[in-house]
Amino acid sequence: MRIDVEDLRVAYAGRTVLAGVRVVAEDGEIAGVVGPNGSGKSTLLRTVYRHLRPTAGRVLLDGADLRALSASRAARHVAALPQERGGDFELSVREIVAMGRTPYKRAFAGDDDTDRAAVERALADTGLAAHAGRRYTDLSGGERQRALLAKAFAQDPDVLVLDEPTNHLDVRHQTELLTLLRVRRRTTLLSLHDLNAAAAVCDRLHVLHGGAVVASGPPREVLTPALLSRVFGVRAAVTDHPLTGDPLIAFDHRAPAGG
Repeated sequence: MRIDVEDLRVAYAGRTVLAGVRVVAEDGEIAGVVGPNGSGKSTLLRTVYRHLRPTAGRVLLDGADLRALSASRAARHVAALPQERGGDFELSVREIVAMGRTPYKRAFAGDDDTDRAAVERALADTGLAAHAGRRYTDLSGGERQRALLAKAFAQDPDVLVLDEPTNHLDVRHQTELLTLLRVRRRTTLLSLHDLNAAAAVCDRLHVLHGGAVVASGPPREVLTPALLSRVFGVRAAVTDHPLTGDPLIAFDHRAPAGG
């Protein structure tokens, strides 16, 4: 399914956070949202997964206004991993992941074979099958992150909305997660601080700065030295990754942008 964010404006506490934002993620495409801290990335994603109501504009799912859907129907289509990870759940990892099946159930209904298969696949995909019986509260930060990702995968959505999904993950698990997103090929809208990871995994990038989209397109076209200097305030060179051929950003850690 395709996601279109049309002329989105979000304001709260007397401050405009997003103004006239237009973002798209085509069917099966991984679209990244990047930008400096405070640029509005999380606000944009919260609006897409309906945690925030926009002041103006709309979010379309295959042309239909996402706000017009019931909460349960919307949850069948869109799964989210917010930055706010919630409290310490006194549940097992398997129970946390099984919560992703809630949109498909009637009240008090038990798990069926489809539910169980979805949960087991999500556990395996995130490397948590051996930890399924552990309590969530006993997990490390990275393991908790993977458990919540598994919950989103178990939801079997058409669209994934992931806010900094690689937070707390070590290099191996970051790489495995990004590979998994490419293999699964669900329409995905995600924010990333790591620009090299964004360049490697995303088909399209949207750059936010000051609550507005200042550039959109393929990573190689978007991540130029001029944009990195103007938006992120860094001096950098962009070359080809020696192993993958993806754009590789080399930052000058000794001098500021323009220095």
